[in-house]
Amino acid sequence: MNYISTRGAIAPIGFKDAVMMGLATDGGLLLPETIPALGRNTLESWQSLSYQDLAFNVISLFADDIPAQDLKDLIDRSYATFSHPEITPVVEKDGVYILELFHGPTLAFKDVALQLLGNLFEYLLKERGEKMNIVGATSGDTGSAAIYGVRGKDKINIFILHPHGKTSPVQALQMTTVLDPNVHNIAARGTFDDCQNIVKSLFSDLPFKEKYSLGAVNSINWARVLAQVVYYFYAYFRVAALFGQEVVFSVPTGNFGDIFAGYVAKRMGLPIRRLILATNENNILSRFINGGDYSLGDVVATVSPSMDIQLASNFERYVYYLFGENPARVREAFAALPTKGRIDFTEAEMEKVRDEFLSRSVNEDETIATIAAFHRETGYILDPHTAVGVKAALELVQDGTPAVCLATAHPAKFAEAVVRAVGFEPSRPTSLEGIEALPSRCDVLDADRDAIKAFIEKKAL
Repeated sequence: MNYISTRGAIAPIGFKDAVMMGLATDGGLLLPETIPALGRNTLESWQSLSYQDLAFNVISLFADDIPAQDLKDLIDRSYATFSHPEITPVVEKDGVYILELFHGPTLAFKDVALQLLGNLFEYLLKERGEKMNIVGATSGDTGSAAIYGVRGKDKINIFILHPHGKTSPVQALQMTTVLDPNVHNIAARGTFDDCQNIVKSLFSDLPFKEKYSLGAVNSINWARVLAQVVYYFYAYFRVAALFGQEVVFSVPTGNFGDIFAGYVAKRMGLPIRRLILATNENNILSRFINGGDYSLGDVVATVSPSMDIQLASNFERYVYYLFGENPARVREAFAALPTKGRIDFTEAEMEKVRDEFLSRSVNEDETIATIAAFHRETGYILDPHTAVGVKAALELVQDGTPAVCLATAHPAKFAEAVVRAVGFEPSRPTSLEGIEALPSRCDVLDADRDAIKAFIEKKAL
């Protein structure tokens, strides 16, 4: 399996090189040359597999340059850190299926991909005798998951930018209380979009990227998306009464990475009727799906901070397919976006979008009310991001189709929102007990590319 750029200006590369490249050197995002279309017999044979075996079957289709036993070992080691034997269990509450993605070490869905990516990096660096300086941006959960994926690993330094004061307190502490020498937290005075733009700019500076061996952990790295494809298959096999029954997945998302993984699963042949894209007030993606309006706006702070994003970095991958796999048009559209402030689509393209996606923007009052109502009716506590997805599903799925809502974080990470909704704090997992009393380390810098570049140069391997 070879990989190409959405912007069409690199020669095809293998999976291992794609993992190490992260962002394509032409500024685009990497995608497989083809997405395998799986037959019914293959999919039916996967129905009873364990999560680890299913992950091997899915990932090996895209990572054929890693020996099978090595890939099995990497997957087994990655998911040994999870607290639930099913890794991503599905629970049913009053007809709503909750796909729990928060049983990893940092209690968020990012662990599913980043535990694997950390082990992949270590494996490939050892194979190549190289070192790496990972640079990433986070709106809350990616940072801690990435840090836990590579903390203490040899030949790896990690630099994580987060918007100062704009994550939940627990999200910030999960990052800044990791004191391993190879971990560097940067709190940038700005928004997540500022952080993400700085990271993309550094990766686009090819001399800097090559000199300091930069590696990507954000969902610009294809391996992140690939690992997330697995749990769509796993959830489907546990929800569909018969193979071939269609289901709907409701995905709270700001960066389009998690829902793009569902789109890949659908293209592979998983019977997904629609993907519901659920957003908060930062609704550029909802405006796109419902009205064809992909225009930049200002970021609004909400109780679901991981979705407080305007510029969705993975959206380019979907646009590549929407534009008929035409890299020249993709390149033109995204080159013009910073100055034009929008991307335009034809009505025929929007009909295709609406055939694949539904969307709902859920505001803060609705989010809190959903947490309260769902707890009152089922006894189950949703985190605010998951509540956005549940609200969207309850409103948009009215025909009896099974609706799977992705639970992207443990509610204890967002205790303030939960208290507003139900009047008490959710119980804390052991990993969060006493976290406020732990020593922490963080550098607060302006959201300035040159200042952050200088910091990395000073601390890099």
